[in-house]
Amino acid sequence: MKLSIDKVNWPKEWPEKPEVSVDVTNDHEKLYLTFHVKGEQLRAITTEDQGPVWEDSCVEFFCQVPGEKHYMNFETNCIGAMVASRRLGREEDVQPLTKEEMALIQRHCTFPRKAIEEQDGIFEWNVALTIPLKLIFRDKSPVFPQKLRVNFYKCADMTKKPHFVSWQPITLPKPNFHCPEFFGEIVLN
Repeated sequence: MKLSIDKVNWPKEWPEKPEVSVDVTNDHEKLYLTFHVKGEQLRAITTEDQGPVWEDSCVEFFCQVPGEKHYMNFETNCIGAMVASRRLGREEDVQPLTKEEMALIQRHCTFPRKAIEEQDGIFEWNVALTIPLKLIFRDKSPVFPQKLRVNFYKCADMTKKPHFVSWQPITLPKPNFHCPEFFGEIVLN
């Protein structure tokens, strides 16, 4: 399925709306996400995993197994540096994935894994992620549930034109993607 990440949740303060979509597929073992982005700025200062990738040109996938309190965040800048964790909230009970778990996530990006100082212009780029379902449904394997609560995001907090867009709308007074109450639902085949 192809989803448009096009909700500008804070239009007065952050009206920027890059063109963003994500293709979502899965098999019985892995979730495949391919983000397509066309926007005005390009920035990738963070080159290491578990660094502040959200400050860069970044796409994000948050998910929650129905009935669970914890959710997971997978945040990737345009060169493939990633933050991934299991958590109860933005700052609550944050459990970063281990290096071994991070190594299980395949990443393919338009740009190589080297820093990019912010550039102006029109840029098109892709990030493709392959996430083993066992990372998401830890205690449920080998038979995984068919539904997953999710939201997809595009942000670039520290660019000249910061933006915070999402697949599902968020009705909070300021940007915050760590809000499972605004997740939508996808069905896994």
